Amino acid sequence: MRFTAIDVETANESIASICQIGVATFQNGEIISQWSSYVNPKTHFSWMNIDIHGINEKKVSGAPTIEDLSERIIASAQNSVIATYTHFDRSALNQALPGKMDNITWLDVAKVVRRQWEQFSYKGYGLARVAEFLSIDNSRHHDALSDAIVAGTIFAKAMTASGKNVAWWLKRTAQPISPTNFTSVSRCGNPEGHLYGEVIVFTGSLTITRQEAANIAANAGCEVKDSVSKKTTLLVVGDQDIQKLAGKEKSSKHLKAEEIIKTGGNIRILAESDFLTIANDV
Repeated sequence: MRFTAIDVETANESIASICQIGVATFQNGEIISQWSSYVNPKTHFSWMNIDIHGINEKKVSGAPTIEDLSERIIASAQNSVIATYTHFDRSALNQALPGKMDNITWLDVAKVVRRQWEQFSYKGYGLARVAEFLSIDNSRHHDALSDAIVAGTIFAKAMTASGKNVAWWLKRTAQPISPTNFTSVSRCGNPEGHLYGEVIVFTGSLTITRQEAANIAANAGCEVKDSVSKKTTLLVVGDQDIQKLAGKEKSSKHLKAEEIIKTGGNIRILAESDFLTIANDV
């Protein structure tokens, strides 16, 4: 099965301001086609972005717009998985070409790296560092075609090292990094969420999985923790526990929260259903 690696560079803080695109198609670990183009973003260039990739208004003068290139981009994606390194390039293309990339099958190569090589599971998995680890030439970093080729080569090496194909990796990247013993629900809160600043812990049998609950809480702005501490502000108790135990028995987290409250701690205890109502009340 083949795949196509895509990378973009942007003109300014807007991820839709694509000023260069690079596309490299791989089959059996080898590049079978490649192309790149400067892109006129029809907007201003930030000096910070110019410092990173060296592209400016002069270089894109007369270049096609991303809309002009849309058919070529989509043609490259046909019958192929599109691989990007992190979610940035996918988001950039989706925003620059709204609705046109909806039927694409995407693969985040950074997620592959984090699952294939243990030392990169939680840190240090930037493109440059991984390329150095795998002895891949990255001398033209922040050139879109070069970065696409590096990302694709990293994925090809991961498939060789694992003995697994593209289809297998599509399924694997949708799973936790350590699926057999992954129990932590810790999350950072969305700073734009209406519950930002709350530190939340879940206890008891929830009607949804802990991972789903943690995602809902984080999206609403809560920092999600595995255990109760003096920093905890919300303890959510599963509705099933409340109904089954009728207050006669409590989890260790529940008891610890009550002890902290008795000594002046500011923890609010909520039923799961009440929490879900509040989290979704936007």
